[in-house]
Amino acid sequence: MEKDNEIVLFETEDKEITLSVPIEQDTVWLTQAQMTELFGRNVSTISRHISSIFDSKEVDEESNLHFLQIAHSDKPVAYYSLDVIISVGYRIKSRRGIEFRRWANKVLKDYIIRGYAVNDKRLEALQKTVEVQSRIISSVLELDGSEVLQAAM
Repeated sequence: MEKDNEIVLFETEDKEITLSVPIEQDTVWLTQAQMTELFGRNVSTISRHISSIFDSKEVDEESNLHFLQIAHSDKPVAYYSLDVIISVGYRIKSRRGIEFRRWANKVLKDYIIRGYAVNDKRLEALQKTVEVQSRIISSVLELDGSEVLQAAM
């Protein structure tokens, strides 16, 4: 999975967990280990929920499970799509599970009511980029032609 396409999908209120996830094939992907951290449950609980989700055909296994070779791993690692992550999140009974469901419900409501959801962290990063570019443009405009040529060399 490409790190260039990674976004922060979810961050807990106490900032203990920040979930950075890769975007690939129009979804995000997590491993079971990442889901155990996200939802505050052990691997066997997460595994049981994933099996139940696939067994009940709630989510299609073939298009929502990918095995990828990871550096320093002797076997491919299973990654699960956002559909699986959300399904697991709605089954987990934990403080983190509740927090995840509240976040997911808010994002869904934003899309339904507004037609979009705002990613505040990306918006802040974009604002900082615009400010830096504006300062650069202003400083270049203050230079006369010879200084611009000299600065470029």
